[in-house]
Amino acid sequence: MEKKKSRSWYLFRHIILIMIGAVLVATGLELFMVPNNVIDGGIVGISIILSYLTGLNLGLFLLVLNLPFFLFGYKQIGKTFALSTLLGVLTMAVSTSLFHHVDKVTNDPLLAAVFGGIIVGIGVGIVIRYGGSLDGTEVMAILLTKQSPFSVGQIVMFFNFFILGSAGFVFGWDRAMYSLIAYYIAFKMIDITIEGFNETRSVWIISEKSRAIGDALLTRLGRGVTYFNAEGAYTGEDKEVIFCVVTRLEEAKLKEIVEEIDHEAFLAIGHVHDVRGGRFKKKDIH
Repeated sequence: MEKKKSRSWYLFRHIILIMIGAVLVATGLELFMVPNNVIDGGIVGISIILSYLTGLNLGLFLLVLNLPFFLFGYKQIGKTFALSTLLGVLTMAVSTSLFHHVDKVTNDPLLAAVFGGIIVGIGVGIVIRYGGSLDGTEVMAILLTKQSPFSVGQIVMFFNFFILGSAGFVFGWDRAMYSLIAYYIAFKMIDITIEGFNETRSVWIISEKSRAIGDALLTRLGRGVTYFNAEGAYTGEDKEVIFCVVTRLEEAKLKEIVEEIDHEAFLAIGHVHDVRGGRFKKKDIH
């Protein structure tokens, strides 16, 4: 019973957040970007151009153009992803129709590109973070990458190059440049939304004083550590490796602790996109 209740809450939360993300995208488009002839990439960009040229509702194009990719995604990628995408696209299409007659927030195309890009990026990031997508080109890229040497990001960038470039012929080259600004800002905001503001780092430390460093990280930084036994390929000597995860703000203190105990220690730090479970919580730095 408890497990079923937890599953229901999980699905409800994901549905609500995907819908919120889609509404945010519609807000950024209809209240900032579209009235100032600033477009986004992908199917959204194509839909904005077609809506401008035909005078038809933007939501209609968002739904019709994304529908084939939803069908492909349902067969090739998975039911959960496809249904989450359909929910997001439907919510975005309906919301753009509702917001179409709302007055735009600004007449300045630069402000429209900046703030529209921020809002759209946050919205898309929320939808992706909770298992959906709002753009058929991403689904197409996932399918094409299986048959080509290019990554999903490269394929999406290739299509967006032509879509954003076409804005120059339709709206003028100044609007195309504003569109590039909006696209870049949205792209960065998607990353921030998916990864979170509290960026984390994975840390690997090899030292002759590994236990002393580990104890210091536990007591002074408040972070749990894990020890691994390893062997140096060049010397053949046994080594003890420390693994630890810290926040971006704790990175400098960690380096200080390691340098203080063993200035010859090997230290490797990498980015971590997501951390869950275990004892990773915000700690006070001593």
